[in-house]
Amino acid sequence: MDHSPAIARALSEVGPRLKRLRTERGVTLSALSEATGISKSTLSRLESGRRRPSLELLLPIAQAHQVPLDELVGAPEVGDPRVRMTPRRANGQVVVPLTRQPGPLQTFKSVLPASRKTPELCTHEGYEWLYVLSGRLRLVLADHDLVLGPGEAAEFDTRLPHWFGTTGEGPVEMLSIFGRQGERMHVRAKPRARAGAARD
Repeated sequence: MDHSPAIARALSEVGPRLKRLRTERGVTLSALSEATGISKSTLSRLESGRRRPSLELLLPIAQAHQVPLDELVGAPEVGDPRVRMTPRRANGQVVVPLTRQPGPLQTFKSVLPASRKTPELCTHEGYEWLYVLSGRLRLVLADHDLVLGPGEAAEFDTRLPHWFGTTGEGPVEMLSIFGRQGERMHVRAKPRARAGAARD
């Protein structure tokens, strides 16, 4: 099996790490063999790199030394999980991209100022899903003129004439998911049991 350079390097470092841990603790191969049930020759080959480390071998050794498994294999530290979001201004609103990777669907958080209240309909390729976090969002879509409150959502084909903004009463905070080529967001939810089926 071919491994990436990083994995191959990590595997090559296991043997020296095992030997260093054992010698620092003053444990002989015989004593470690007795504690783990692994033969001395296998332990020796592991330390010299002539035997590929496996979970079946490393778990008993970690237990015998009373150390976490990642100390034996040198697991990398977990990176910072925080998403660094950089707000930007676009068309008079503050937009924060929430999607870290390029792809067909992009997610944004937007804050629309109260002054964004005059409809200017547009059309373009794509599909959009909107969710209102706070405020009152006005959505003009073809012949429909709707007002959405917090917790309400809408989805539509952006090839239809559309505009969204505020009612003029105050700013609106919202989430949007946009598929540039018309990709739609797929929501998976457990269907409600039919009333008739519940009685059967």
